[in-house]
Amino acid sequence: MLTILLLVLAWSLLAYRRASLFSFTLATGILLMLGTLFGEVSSTCWLVFAVAAAVLNVTPLRSQLLSAPLFRMYKGLMPEMSSTEREAIEAGTTWWEAELFGGKPDWETLHQYPKPQLSAEEQAFMDGPVAEVCRMTNDWEVTHERADLSPEVWAYLKQHKFFAMIIKKQYGGLEFSAFAQSRVLQKLCSTSAVLASTVGVPNSLGPGELLQHYGTKEQKDHYLPRLAAGDEIPCFALTGPEAGSDASAIPDVGIVCMGEWQGEQVLGMRLTWNKRYITLAPIATVLGLAFKLQDPDGWLGDKTDLGITCALIPTDMPGVITGRRHFPLNVPFQNGPTQGKDVFVPIDFIIGGPAMAGQGWRMLTECLSVGRGITLPSTGTAGTRVSALASGAYSRIRRQFRIPIGKMEGIEEPLARLGGNAYLSDAASMLTVTGIDLGEKPSVISAIVKYHLTHRSQHSLIDAMDIHGGKGICMGPNNYLARGYQGAPIAITVEGANILTRSMIIYGQGAIRCHPYVLSEMLSVQEPDPQKALGQFDGAVFGHMGFAISNTVRSFWLGLTNARFSATPVNDATAPYYRQMNRLSANLSLLSDVAMASLGGELKRKERLSARLGDVLSQLYLVSATLKRFNDDGRPAELLPLVHWACQDGLYQAQTAVIELLENFPSPVLGKLLHALVMPWGAPLVPPSDKLDHQVAQALLFSGPARDALAEGLYLTAEEDNPLGMLEQAFVDIQQAEPIFNKIIEILGRRPFTGLDALAKEALSADIISQAEAKVLQQAEVSRLRTINVDDFDPMDLPAKKVVRGKG
Repeated sequence: MLTILLLVLAWSLLAYRRASLFSFTLATGILLMLGTLFGEVSSTCWLVFAVAAAVLNVTPLRSQLLSAPLFRMYKGLMPEMSSTEREAIEAGTTWWEAELFGGKPDWETLHQYPKPQLSAEEQAFMDGPVAEVCRMTNDWEVTHERADLSPEVWAYLKQHKFFAMIIKKQYGGLEFSAFAQSRVLQKLCSTSAVLASTVGVPNSLGPGELLQHYGTKEQKDHYLPRLAAGDEIPCFALTGPEAGSDASAIPDVGIVCMGEWQGEQVLGMRLTWNKRYITLAPIATVLGLAFKLQDPDGWLGDKTDLGITCALIPTDMPGVITGRRHFPLNVPFQNGPTQGKDVFVPIDFIIGGPAMAGQGWRMLTECLSVGRGITLPSTGTAGTRVSALASGAYSRIRRQFRIPIGKMEGIEEPLARLGGNAYLSDAASMLTVTGIDLGEKPSVISAIVKYHLTHRSQHSLIDAMDIHGGKGICMGPNNYLARGYQGAPIAITVEGANILTRSMIIYGQGAIRCHPYVLSEMLSVQEPDPQKALGQFDGAVFGHMGFAISNTVRSFWLGLTNARFSATPVNDATAPYYRQMNRLSANLSLLSDVAMASLGGELKRKERLSARLGDVLSQLYLVSATLKRFNDDGRPAELLPLVHWACQDGLYQAQTAVIELLENFPSPVLGKLLHALVMPWGAPLVPPSDKLDHQVAQALLFSGPARDALAEGLYLTAEEDNPLGMLEQAFVDIQQAEPIFNKIIEILGRRPFTGLDALAKEALSADIISQAEAKVLQQAEVSRLRTINVDDFDPMDLPAKKVVRGKG
């Protein structure tokens, strides 16, 4: 019994530490020797050990006796992977999310990633052209009067190469880092969502990105300098009426054939398409087009259906239809449909030339893994940050029942959500662009931040509107929330609808790409060489077994001890969050393996289970990003309320996802057993407390490091056409006036915080305050009234068109 106990303890310790198979074998042999000395181990035990050790450690023997029959069984169960599925799965790279999925994150690796910083050139661009175009843009004029940016703004954007942030300098572009692109977009978005969208799309998935990665030299030399100079306006057309989220099902077609081009017969394509929701299509001069290429006459080889292909089409060609516009939720960025019927173009119009025919899906998925990690997460983060800052300022200025509304507990609850989500969102955006700047193409991470940062932005805008009440719902030149509130569903919908992203993409890609062994197992089936296939499968499947055993042991021990003894990189107030992520990471790995083993291919159709597993991975990423940012910031105590709220909320959401997964597991018995394994004492995590909510809300109600962290890089200049900047100035004015007001009422008695100009006059005449203090009160009253008042209009100014009604 002693030997058995020691073996179990040794195996558990080795499994917890992810020891090698050789280490298991060696430790077993040593303990069996000790057992032999005490007379507890028979020769039969040694025989069993010797056979098992030989079979497991001698690779050729293990392959033939164990792996070969397992491989035959596995091939019979695995459905054939299509080329489209393989390209989607293999698109991009894995990065920090693979550590989180692996069950044993290396926190030192996270902390050693460089802190994102702007270069001197990028900072000058932020301080100069970006600030200037924000000053030039009046969002009410853009959204209500013009339904477009002004001609002056369009010219300025082209002149200063806003559409060329991703284009290399050798072609005349700015070649900015992903971090710089993100900060530019956030600053623009704090002024106008239309402005940010207009700049963001050409710097995301589009002709510029595709040309730089796949274009021929001739294509790059022709188009990239013109795109950089603003002489060409690009768009990219993928979505159509029949194919939205299922982009691989596009019906648009190109037929390889001979045709006339500029008076000569050349090999080309006859294209027919019908696309919609295409940003910049109404004004584009060059159209990036995705379509399915067919070669019935074999001009390019013996394959008839070549697959999705991308080409560049000048929009001034006969048969190309652009110009009409969609009107997405009163946020009128240039977006519209495009059609073409039997449009003939040379075969060289394919991006990358004829050699890239049929390679469009791979091109799109690889490029989308970068662009999706920058544009929408950045604008979503800006929306959350603006909501937090504006709500904090308004809650300090607006008073009811003689106190600032921000001091009411009912307001503190949404204020806390705003502050915590703003800090977390900015942190996640920063970590994501750090990976991109390190050369990663993080397809899983980009899906995580696209979903969660736009989702949190939408809910933050709802919280902000609830706090502002009538101030938020009355639109006009002085409303800084309503357009963002109206337009939030746009970000939810585009570049992979959020429902699809959560239920299918995050975990659908993440489980295969982030798991250290599953993709290798799957690809072994595709390997044509039998010996290579078996060798690949053998290494993967036995690595997978060890991985699963380790995560089972780690999950049980970390659940039993509430992770109290697990390793952390710090020993301060944030250490418990690292420990809980160690526990949840092991849980995620274990539950993923159990789900895949018990459900097999059916897991793909269990979208709600897949979504919950994805939620665990997502929350681990968001919380780890929060801790990384806190570390990069120098771990200041003033930011701890924001950090505590973001981490506690994220970990509680991850725990909730685990509980809901197990409560809804297809096998109720297995669900209960797993629940007992990973949470033997019940659910240990709780959401942020009322006390913590109060601390976060207070941080938003006063100028200081917390608000500074949330405001960094946004456009908050106080000027008439920038209502957010005017609100921020009013916030400062009120804080300066409050001590003077308190001094007055100590002498004159209790007064409402209104009519501050009249009060200043009275106090000045009573020699209670100085002339300078009176001016502070007078300015505060002007700012206060501007803040609490709302816009109104002559009735005749409201109709978009003057309608003359006649009889009949």
